[in-house]
Parts: sequence; C-alpha cells; structure tokens
Amino acid sequence: MVLRREPTARQMRLGVELRRLREGAGLTTIEAAALLGANRVQITQIESGLAGVSDERLRRLASHYDCTDQEFIDALGALATDRTRGWWEAYRGQLPTSFLDLAELETHAAFLHEVAILYVPGLLQTEDYARAVFSARVPELTDDELALRVQHRMRRQQITPAYDSVIHESALRIRVSDRAASRTQLLKLLELSEADNITIRAIPFDLDGFASAASTMTYAGGPLPKLDTVVRDVPHGSAFIDSEAQLTAFRTRFRKVEAVSLDPGQSRDFINRLAKEL
Repeated sequence: MVLRREPTARQMRLGVELRRLREGAGLTTIEAAALLGANRVQITQIESGLAGVSDERLRRLASHYDCTDQEFIDALGALATDRTRGWWEAYRGQLPTSFLDLAELETHAAFLHEVAILYVPGLLQTEDYARAVFSARVPELTDDELALRVQHRMRRQQITPAYDSVIHESALRIRVSDRAASRTQLLKLLELSEADNITIRAIPFDLDGFASAASTMTYAGGPLPKLDTVVRDVPHGSAFIDSEAQLTAFRTRFRKVEAVSLDPGQSRDFINRLAKEL
C-alpha cells in the first residue's frame, strides 16, 4: 500500500468520517482490522487519510459499523473513489496546502455561503485588491510568492455552485489599497451581483443589534448536510471545521446574519452609493 505524503482535506475528511463510524459502533482499530482482514496500522492509515480505501472495502467497513444510511455510504464511496486532479495541483509545493484544500473544497461544493466582516471575500476580489491584501502580509512575500497567491486567488473565482455572500459595510469601506482600487472593487461587486448563481447582501453600520461580528466564515455544502464544511481564517492559513455540533451552530449563524442583511436589490443600491462617494 502506497502512503500519501500529503493527504488533501477531502481525503482526511473521509478518514474522519470512517473513524466516527467506527467509534460510534464501539470498535477499536484492532477490532475493526480483524473484521476487515487487515491490521491496526492499516485502519489508522485509512482514518488519517494517509492511505486510500476501495469502494468495496469502505462498504464492508460501513456494514461492520452497522451504518444503514445508504445515501451517506454512497457519498463516502464517491469520496473514496474520486481521482480528480484539479487545477490547484499545479500549485502543490509552491503554496501552503490550505490554499489547495480551499480551492478543492469550493470546486466540489454543492453551495457556498460566506460572511465577510473586514475584507471583501476572496472569490469576489479584484486582482488589485487581492494583491494589496497579500502585500500586507508579515513577513513580506517575495515578488514570486505574491504573484502565485494572486494568480491562485483569481483562478478560484470560476464559481459554479450557488454562492451567497453577506458583506459588512466595514469590508466595503476599508481601503486595502487606494481610492481608485476601492471603487473598482465595489463596481466589480455590482457586476458580479447580476450573475445567476451569485447573491450579494450588505450589512450597513447603522443596523441595530448586530452582534455577529465574529461570524466571518465560508460554509461549503457537501453532498449531504453531515458532509458540509466550515472554513475559518487562522493565523497560519485556514481551519476546516466539520463536527456536527459546530456545523449546526454555523448554519444558524449564517441564517441570523443573512436575516438582518439588506436584500439583494437594496444591497446593490447601497454598494452603488458607496462607490459614488469615492
């Protein structure tokens, strides 16, 4: 069995779900290995994403774990047998792994929900805006590193799933570059808001009772709700959250933030007014 040197977030998610099924069945890795005719190390490697698992073996494991949710088993089978090498693989070894995992997650998502408080979301940024954000990094990036990050972010913007973004006025007003770049960014938001699969809502400063300033997130829908993923920024990249309790909490957070935001038409008018002020 050839082990992966750097499993992707999707491969690790498969392993996590198999571990949860095993633990839910009350089995140890030794007991699971005996049922599969394998050894404990192989089970550990599968659950850590370091080793793959065939569809047939996955279904045997699910049977041993008393999982009767056929839709869930089929979704795990699709994860196990996916051999897609996406465009992001060209950046492996050049960019942090979290950049690649985020692009892969977005590509496979059934839908994307985003809440942005301080910055315009990466999927909606202009090239100048993205360059300004990356240029502020400490320690500074080399010219080549900066160019790679901007290029990768622009490629991520081929958004195909339904994408709903809620952006706070602070993110719309903060000038990460100069006045002209900020105006161009706002005009791009207006342009993108006309796309069939993109919905942009704004939250103005003068909204009463907005206590959700810590709700910045990207919520990616999976093939089933239990395979959804939340992405949050952390100091050294992105954190991928998939526990059922936290997924439920972040679904609720998004609904609450969305509920107090302006509707899409009002949001376009609001963004247009901000652009005219520049």
